[in-house]
Amino acid sequence: MDMKSLIEQMAKALVDRPEEVSVAVVDGERTAVFELRVAKSDIGKVIGKQGNTARAMRTILSAAGTKLGKRYVLEILE
Repeated sequence: MDMKSLIEQMAKALVDRPEEVSVAVVDGERTAVFELRVAKSDIGKVIGKQGNTARAMRTILSAAGTKLGKRYVLEILE
């Protein structure tokens, strides 16, 4: 499973409106930025209490990126 699909699947499991979840990838030479877009009403669910959910998603991405020798960044947009 690629990182884009993984992020999309995690986000869809958290939100009330999974049809509005989308992930765009801006791929650079050493860094890839994943832009996660969700419905405005679902932003809080994706970020989580004190940012814990977003932090967990970023940790998973970071670990995968380290293994592949890339830096992965997650941006959550509405």
